[in-house]
Amino acid sequence: MGGNPAPAPSGRRREVLALLRESRTTWDITALAARLRVHPNTARFHLDALVGTGQVERVDARRSGPGRPPLLFRAKPGMDPAGQREYRLLAGILVDELAQSPDPVRSAGDAGRRWGARLAGDTPRPTRPDAVEHLTGVLDRLGFRPESRAGGAEIGLRHCPFLELAEQQRQVVCQVHLGLMQGVAAATGSPVTVDRLDAFVAPDLCVAHLAPAERG
Repeated sequence: MGGNPAPAPSGRRREVLALLRESRTTWDITALAARLRVHPNTARFHLDALVGTGQVERVDARRSGPGRPPLLFRAKPGMDPAGQREYRLLAGILVDELAQSPDPVRSAGDAGRRWGARLAGDTPRPTRPDAVEHLTGVLDRLGFRPESRAGGAEIGLRHCPFLELAEQQRQVVCQVHLGLMQGVAAATGSPVTVDRLDAFVAPDLCVAHLAPAERG
């Protein structure tokens, strides 16, 4: 998947984009401003912003006489990068599918470990402090708000990026999280792993327990 979607336009900018999409042709700034009854500078401002978000593109105009040809704009072909997203629905579907598998705990853990290995990055054979710091950094980027606890023997997770799903399918979602942490550790050859994840020991806290990684 590529990057975050562009923010949905609002107000006058939405009108500009709607007109370009509906007309399915190119518009110059003067014609667009006249149609929307705004100043050309206002039209230019919104067009430039829509070009920046990838929703509109400039089109080279053919020179028909002396002087600089007008700037032409059109809605960018393809699906709208600022269109509605339903990632929560997709996540719910996938979690429900894991929950229906013959061994949901194992399936969820395996899925988490595979993704953890992909997210691990290049930190081969780190020392224990480096390994814990690296795992904490991965969890921080994913939105778990991790913190060191118990002298470095535990990692507290102050936020669940999948809170609603965890409340509905705790066994599956938490097992994915445990597997993800284990996958990160294993992929880097870490001397430590996460052997247990205690979910919601407090309303704002889950605790991952670290242990020496088994070798061989």
